[in-house]
Amino acid sequence: MAKPWYKGKLVKASIVPALLIGYGAYTFNGGGFYTNQQANRDIHKLFPTYRTSLDNILIFAPYAELGLVALSGVESRDDRLNTLLVIGKSELIMLASVFAVKNLTRETRPDGSDNLSFPSGHTAQAFLAASIVHTEFRDKSQWYGIGAYTIATSVAALRMINNKHWQSDVVAGAGFGILSAHLGYLTHRNRWGRKPTLVGWNVAPAYFAGNTPGVSLSWRAH
Repeated sequence: MAKPWYKGKLVKASIVPALLIGYGAYTFNGGGFYTNQQANRDIHKLFPTYRTSLDNILIFAPYAELGLVALSGVESRDDRLNTLLVIGKSELIMLASVFAVKNLTRETRPDGSDNLSFPSGHTAQAFLAASIVHTEFRDKSQWYGIGAYTIATSVAALRMINNKHWQSDVVAGAGFGILSAHLGYLTHRNRWGRKPTLVGWNVAPAYFAGNTPGVSLSWRAH
């Protein structure tokens, strides 16, 4: 007997991202019970002069965690090649969706530097990577995912502290990142009926138009 549609994998994978993106849309452009302007005011009462470039580094920290945990001998859910393929697909989904929404909404950043504020690409990147870490190692320990999501949340906070994003941007960015990772896994056919051998692989940080972060992937297999 087929499961009802609301019990399907896609629905389950979309619940949390939909809530995050929905809240971002709800508070977009000054809406909501706690507006972007109120959040921005409160943040800069706490951090009136603090500025850092740490957010540009931390967006890739979950991937560093992924590599270090794997190298330490902890077995991940998927082999390295298939993990890289999921990452590559998820990154493409994230970049395409984030760029599309940025260019549709044309929201001005808090510092007025451009009109590509919604959603936050840095936050989407960090939460995508954190979601990959959580999925690969949650059967071993939930702490790997907790650590990765803590890093991603720090990136979101720093983007607001640096006056680069509104609260709606980072909340929605988290939703886009998690959803992209979930879609990467849901659409991936692991191994295609055979076990590939990974000869070599490399993951490197990259930045695309509008200073949106991403990763560059390369590998050899036979």
